[in-house]
Amino acid sequence: MSKFILKRLALSFLTVFCVITVTFFLMHAIPGDPFRKEGKMPEVVYQNLRRKYGLDKPKSEQYVIYLQNILKGDFGDSMKRESETVNQMINRGFPVSMRLGLQALFVAIIFGSVLGILAALYQNKFPDYLSMIIALIGISVPSFIMGQLLLQFIARNTGLPIGGWGEFKHTILPSLALALMPLAQIARLMRSSMLEVLGQDYIKTARSKGIGKSAVIIKHAVRNAILPIVSVLGTMVSNLVAGSFVIEKIFGIPGLGKFFVESITNRDYTLIMGTTIFYSIVLVTMLLLVDLAYVLVDPRIKITKGA
Repeated sequence: MSKFILKRLALSFLTVFCVITVTFFLMHAIPGDPFRKEGKMPEVVYQNLRRKYGLDKPKSEQYVIYLQNILKGDFGDSMKRESETVNQMINRGFPVSMRLGLQALFVAIIFGSVLGILAALYQNKFPDYLSMIIALIGISVPSFIMGQLLLQFIARNTGLPIGGWGEFKHTILPSLALALMPLAQIARLMRSSMLEVLGQDYIKTARSKGIGKSAVIIKHAVRNAILPIVSVLGTMVSNLVAGSFVIEKIFGIPGLGKFFVESITNRDYTLIMGTTIFYSIVLVTMLLLVDLAYVLVDPRIKITKGA
């Protein structure tokens, strides 16, 4: 078990290092720089700005300095928001994005699991067809289109706010738009997993012993059928992060995803690199936690890894 954890930690650090390196050199390989778009800027001012942000130094020296700052937890100053550092923007935007993402993930897991279980228990009946229609819609419609549909049809008829942040009502529509695709994936996966588990011998044995149907489903079927859901949580989290970029922009949510989109438009190098690296650290951490959770949940993997 300890060897498995150390191996995953080493792989996680290597992944983050590769992301830092690739992001840095890609950003500096793009033609132009953040300050040439500022109209007719005097050459002296332009050179002073480049010197301030270290852009006048050789790329290799900039890279070493940036690595040293990252190790200190310093992502640098925003090139477009002179009054704020990248760390301050992350501290302000990430809690908003995290709340939105966790709420969407909660909705996806709960309702996706329920739909999948009902579809399996009532195979080839109305609940099964209804669940799979919902799943098909969720997989087929991208989150940004779903967000626009919710704004056009749901917000107008229910009075829910179409933008802003602060109260729970502001999170309902963006959470639904963000949750629908992972919800659909979980529903389909849970259905197939439940059908497989319900056909196992130990389920038939439990029923033959006179154990109630509800007890068999909850204690034996659902408990084992949910294992594949745990294994794909890491991928779903990454999809939620990617989807939140557009959703936050559509609903005017002041999260880190919105800052990231604006940083690309403004060519804010430090903010682009800072948010990219921060998101990569979050995703790598989530994938590591999911792997550890799967080892703890499934005894067979624990034995295999410990061997």
